[in-house]
Amino acid sequence: MARRLTLALVVALVISGLFTFWLSRKMARSRTAAQAPNTYVAAVRPVDPGATLKREDVALVEWPKSMPLAGAFNRVEDVVGRAVLYPLGAGEPILDRHLAAPGSGIGLTGKIPSGMRGIALRSDEVVGVAGFLMPGTHVDVLVTYRDGVHPDPVTATVLQDAEILAAGHQVQPDPTGKPSSVDVVTLLLSPEDAEKAVLASAQGSIHFVLRNGGDHEQAGAKPVALGQLADLPAQKPITVAAPPAKKVKTTDKAWVVETLMGTKSTTETFN
Repeated sequence: MARRLTLALVVALVISGLFTFWLSRKMARSRTAAQAPNTYVAAVRPVDPGATLKREDVALVEWPKSMPLAGAFNRVEDVVGRAVLYPLGAGEPILDRHLAAPGSGIGLTGKIPSGMRGIALRSDEVVGVAGFLMPGTHVDVLVTYRDGVHPDPVTATVLQDAEILAAGHQVQPDPTGKPSSVDVVTLLLSPEDAEKAVLASAQGSIHFVLRNGGDHEQAGAKPVALGQLADLPAQKPITVAAPPAKKVKTTDKAWVVETLMGTKSTTETFN
């Protein structure tokens, strides 16, 4: 009886030990899987906007699994050949928003979202707000022109909250914030606003008004005439009177025509 009890106890201990060992291994594997880092594609060197990613520009890096990155890539093949929209630092994971859409082109064209347009307008040191027009800043576009109806020139706001896509050949602002004078400013506009910009540039002089990048409110600005600067009453539109119609002189004298046909004679009177 004692031997049977001892044998049963030994068997129970063996079974309990095997179960404990199996359970601990399973928990260890689960803990290891939970702590395993994610693997994302990252830049191995600084990459400037407009550049096309090559195989040697990227590599896989480990990232804590507790901090997943939305829009990150797990395969190098998914980023090779795509244009960079924003500067990338060495070791920085590459996100989808950092890259232009596949097949959208390289350079400045890759920074133009679908449905938008890039249009260049001429600038100078004054019109360009003393060189502070930089890529990424927002401006209003004003035009001064004569409409042929009012005697004074008129200034009107054509566009509001337009984003500058490039200043000259610069597609990124100077890291130090140093202003630079440029001759051409490229704006990111909708097709309708691009038509307004072209029409305004053909009518008169263009000026840019710098605004806060976080201010997207559309102000109800009305055109301003020259007389309003001195608070003068608005002048009436120029009207050109039509010349008076010429009067045709008439005479009261009657004309008498006598017609002879053989021995017959007829007379007709005309006024």
